[in-house]
Amino acid sequence: MNFFVLGVNHKTAPVEVRERFAIPEVRLPEALGKLTSMDGIEEGMIVSTCNRVEIFAHSQNGDCDLRKFVREYFGFRAGEYEPYIFEHEQLEAVAHIFRVASSLDSMVVGESQILGQVKDAYATARAVGAVTSQLDQLLTRAFAVAKKVRNETTIAVSPVSIASVAAELAEKIFGSLAGKSVYLVGAGNTCELAARHLIAHGAKKIFVCNRTPERAVALANKFEGEAISFERLYDTVPRADIVISSTGAPHTIFRKEHGEKFLHLRKNRPMFFIDLAVPRDIDPGLNDLDGVFVYNIDDLQQVAQSHLGERRKEAARAELLVKEEVRKFEQRAQNAEVVPTIVSLQQHLETLRQSELERMRSRLGDLTPEQEMAVEALTRGIINKIMHTPITTLKSVAHDPESNVVIDVVRKLFNLCRKVC
Repeated sequence: MNFFVLGVNHKTAPVEVRERFAIPEVRLPEALGKLTSMDGIEEGMIVSTCNRVEIFAHSQNGDCDLRKFVREYFGFRAGEYEPYIFEHEQLEAVAHIFRVASSLDSMVVGESQILGQVKDAYATARAVGAVTSQLDQLLTRAFAVAKKVRNETTIAVSPVSIASVAAELAEKIFGSLAGKSVYLVGAGNTCELAARHLIAHGAKKIFVCNRTPERAVALANKFEGEAISFERLYDTVPRADIVISSTGAPHTIFRKEHGEKFLHLRKNRPMFFIDLAVPRDIDPGLNDLDGVFVYNIDDLQQVAQSHLGERRKEAARAELLVKEEVRKFEQRAQNAEVVPTIVSLQQHLETLRQSELERMRSRLGDLTPEQEMAVEALTRGIINKIMHTPITTLKSVAHDPESNVVIDVVRKLFNLCRKVC
């Protein structure tokens, strides 16, 4: 099987650690190229979101050092961030990707955004040739499992999302969002979802600022809002009561001195900042200012948990579904190894039989049809008796966790190709 996953996520690492691992979308192809060029790694995929940076790999020979990739790609020292890194292999890796795609590993269990993010990562990896066969099959199955979880449980009913939690927090701070203005820094799906929830809670005016003007205009038009050029960002932010920031900037774009200026221009009217970016867009120091409230992606998790009592029951059902799907995947993988081995053994022994018959033709001389049939029956009978025990053994261990050991022994004994030749 030889599947591996290594990374950090919201369960193992705080946002200040996760942002050190974050890989912008534009750099994913380059990162995938370096990943799959490493010894032993046949295929790879990287999921980089605000809540997780996870590296998936398939190795033909089981030799896969993902920690080495992390050290070399990010320039980390050996052991740096070790307490925050998790790693799974084989069936544990399979179970992990099934749980991630099904939103059972999400900060907000049951949210739908993660499935789209994994699909985007998969599409990028396929486009650059980093996902081709075994990892492709695993991910295709993961998407099917995610669909099954959503169809057979109510885990996604009345979904609680980070965007909805952000809107709820804003409403608690202001008392009411009626007539409040919202400033979106970034024009991605996360900002759009947050804006929709804020409008549903009464927010009125929407401003959109993005480095790509066309994207800012497109999103602003959806809300009958105003698109603003990035050059005017700091001059126009004070017009908003609520600022939602989710960019791919490698450093903070709002610092404490900006907050002081904003409050002065607003005559100390409060501002609510929601930082949905990793790396973070907003310096936590802004929280030290009276009248400025800053919440990052980790802060929102605590609020989200209070909504999930009923959903936990459905999550337990979903976990059982995933567990069963992992078992089925393992069986299919084992069968996929056993069947080619049996076919290869049959082909190998038949080739030997034919070769020996040809070699003996000159000694046997001309045979009558009856003699030809007798020789065929005799040699086939011998081959079938030779094959009986290894084939019966292979079939009997097809669903055994140690089946790979038996398969490897049979291949070595008969000098078989790993796949049907």
